[in-house]
Amino acid sequence: MSLATSVYEIKTLIQSFHPIIAIETVEEERVENLLKSATGEMKIPLFEWTVSRGLYLSPGSKFAPQMDMSAPVNAKQATTYDGTQKPLDALRYIEKLNRKAVFLLKDFGYYLKDDEISRQVRELARIFRHNRGALVLTASSLEIPSAIAHETVYYDLKLPGRDELYKVVSEVVRSLNQRSQRVQVQLQDQELKQLVQALSGMTLTQARQVVAYAALDDGKLTADDIDSILHRKAQVIQEDGLLEYFPASENQANLGGFVGLKQWLKRARVGFSAEARELRLPPPKGILIVGVQGCGKSLAAKTIAREWRLPLIKLEAGRLYDKYVGESERNFRRAMTLAESMAPTVLWIDEIEKSFGASGGGGSDGGLSRRMFGAFLTWLQEKSEEVFVVATANDLSQIPPELLRKGRFDEIFFVDLPDEQDRAAILTIHLRSHQQAPDKFDLNRLVQVTQGYSGAEIEQAIVSALYRALSLRQRLDTDLLVTEIESTVPLSVSRAADVDALREAGKNNFVDAKTGQPQPRQYRSIILWSPEQAQYLVQFPSFPEQCYWFDGTEQHQAEQNAKTLLAMLLKQKGTASPHPHAIQVEHQNSLHIRSAQNN
Repeated sequence: MSLATSVYEIKTLIQSFHPIIAIETVEEERVENLLKSATGEMKIPLFEWTVSRGLYLSPGSKFAPQMDMSAPVNAKQATTYDGTQKPLDALRYIEKLNRKAVFLLKDFGYYLKDDEISRQVRELARIFRHNRGALVLTASSLEIPSAIAHETVYYDLKLPGRDELYKVVSEVVRSLNQRSQRVQVQLQDQELKQLVQALSGMTLTQARQVVAYAALDDGKLTADDIDSILHRKAQVIQEDGLLEYFPASENQANLGGFVGLKQWLKRARVGFSAEARELRLPPPKGILIVGVQGCGKSLAAKTIAREWRLPLIKLEAGRLYDKYVGESERNFRRAMTLAESMAPTVLWIDEIEKSFGASGGGGSDGGLSRRMFGAFLTWLQEKSEEVFVVATANDLSQIPPELLRKGRFDEIFFVDLPDEQDRAAILTIHLRSHQQAPDKFDLNRLVQVTQGYSGAEIEQAIVSALYRALSLRQRLDTDLLVTEIESTVPLSVSRAADVDALREAGKNNFVDAKTGQPQPRQYRSIILWSPEQAQYLVQFPSFPEQCYWFDGTEQHQAEQNAKTLLAMLLKQKGTASPHPHAIQVEHQNSLHIRSAQNN
């Protein structure tokens, strides 16, 4: 957001009779400057209050009121009113001042817990409601009591926009030069834009410090400083604890296969172009990647950022949760604000089914998880900045339908276990990454023995085989690698039922990441006979949550029983059932069920 926009919005809030404005931010100095600009345009004075100094006229504020000489004035600071250090005394003096003005009260939220102070704030709100100015409350964290909540409007102060960051660079260079620390700026226009983009996501103070450090390091600002600024930004974001940042220059991800996904991404990339903006096309929202664990979903997120040459931000929802009421939601807003301030960027949410309580939890946490999930869905739907979301999921049963509905994501891809071609590519990539020449191995044999293995399992087998080779003091060869592979039990075997169910559901409902084409939905025909020999035909997709069954006249009320039965049929077809039914497989997609009494 630009500086002019922020000033306009603050001014509009004051002029539209909002008596109390709350701003949660650590950028106190920036709030001061915004209010000075707004009150300057409005031709009214700005006062500030701190518990250490009391009430005083803001330095540089124009249109200062005539001082009330009946009130004692600090001799050393002629614009400070003595006896106003205590919050209640300051509020009473503001009421007596009887002048249209704006009053910035710093770190005032703590004192609002006091009933007398809260009451006095309400009295002032009634006065200011009639175009007498406003109280502006600011702190890094604000809790407004219910008694004055209806009088209060929250202003969301975005992180500095590019115009403010350009100004920071100029101010730092000018300041250093005035201190006889000559700094040469050796940046072309495009390089200056890149440097300013590298500063996005920082506060003004952080940006000022980073630019000054880069300039003083060698006495000049050049394109070489951009990488060091990005590195420092990664540290700043990491210290904040909400997001993890991967600069585009450090992202070396390499993904084998996924041809269909890569083709889709190539088309989607034009959504960030100037031509797309001219056509008023909305920027791409993002994609959801569903699939078997270890098959490259997380690597796909890194690869997207690398191919698009964008920074990658990783959100782990667990970092957002806090034990204090309201802090979790506040953390979420901060994280999304930070992501938007760094646009264009890729936001990676790993295992989204475990994030935000998406699986439907919330009873044990007072509904916090559901509120967080709802806030995420709202943000995803309404975001306007170029933040491309890449969410991954391993467990479809834990994903609510709200996340899967059309339009929430641009597309939903399914990642299956790698086929022969993919396994050959994966083997080649990981052998090369560990200084092994792929042509020295029997790739055809390795492809065959890794059937049913995920990409992560193949990589780990190569790593384990290299450790074994080092311990035996011999070179890694095909035989040694095959031995290691065969000693590994893949997830497709150890958790066969779960993996099979996920693969079947994914193939029938989402776009194949390999081909880029949706798989045709497959239905199974179930013919049911009752003891009365009435025959009913039931068709259902292989996604269990969409199953219904009928008794011939009306839908059975026990839907859960139907799901249980159908899951049993899929698992036990061709075998004797413990239920009072016998199962006969007539052909691949048809199961016949007869009452046990009539067998």
